[in-house]
Amino acid sequence: MRTVLNSVRQYSAALRMLVLLSVILGVIYPLFITVVAQIPGLNDRADGSPIKVAGQVVGSKLIGQSFTDSDGNPLPQYFQSRPSAAGDGYDPTASSASNLGPESIVDTLPDPSVKDDTGTQSLLTQVCSRSLAIGKMYGVDGSRPFCTPDGVGAVLAVFWSGPGYHGHVTRVVSLNQTTDATPFISTYKGVPVQLAKFGEDYSKGQVVPIRGNAPSKPAVPSDAVTASGSGLDPEISPAYAKLQEAVVAKTRGITVAQVDAMVHKYEKGRDLGFMGESRVNVLQLNIALDKAYPFHKQ
Repeated sequence: MRTVLNSVRQYSAALRMLVLLSVILGVIYPLFITVVAQIPGLNDRADGSPIKVAGQVVGSKLIGQSFTDSDGNPLPQYFQSRPSAAGDGYDPTASSASNLGPESIVDTLPDPSVKDDTGTQSLLTQVCSRSLAIGKMYGVDGSRPFCTPDGVGAVLAVFWSGPGYHGHVTRVVSLNQTTDATPFISTYKGVPVQLAKFGEDYSKGQVVPIRGNAPSKPAVPSDAVTASGSGLDPEISPAYAKLQEAVVAKTRGITVAQVDAMVHKYEKGRDLGFMGESRVNVLQLNIALDKAYPFHKQ
């Protein structure tokens, strides 16, 4: 009987402790933090740092967004954000990176028998294609090391006569270029370069990236062609902003100097003077441009 009573006391004490902690940690503490978070000066950050225009929330200082038309084409009157790998782009419920690294240099080719199959681009080809497109849009050289002129990774599969990649070269294939392209180099070690074909096995070839003659410091900055780790980065580098100034100015019918002054106004330096890099919040900049120099579609 005494053992039963002891067990009841222990379970009763545990139950009371469970109820007490549930009330403190599950009700009182969250309510207290909620009240504190609504103190003026803190409530803006607690609510997600929203940005309002005419009383309507149009975004957040902390989350990037696209400035494109219904077809996904960049709107030239706006500064463009950094690419995003979060969901369909800047999705806070799917914050993530692409999980592709420096060794992602060979594409999965599209199956010509499957309608609308586009294959899977390697990280290298994504960077190359983005750089080429941005270069065309902003009138600069979009070439990058290890990229072909048509915007894919410049990577060869080199086959040798002997084992262990010894002997002489017998065959060379441009792995990321298919039948509708022109080989980015005509020969490699005296052997004509072929185009890749879907379904063929090139795994026995030596994978050789070709640097090419692109400048070591590309005109298109790295944050213009790569996504951030979260996929939600709301800011771009001053270099990427500088690249876009002329097009934004021309589209809005104002001077580059006016746009440049606005960029400098919204440029933030390194945190505490030494952490991170200088950056520009794209949404704040575009809103300021709309307010100061409204765009009128012709």
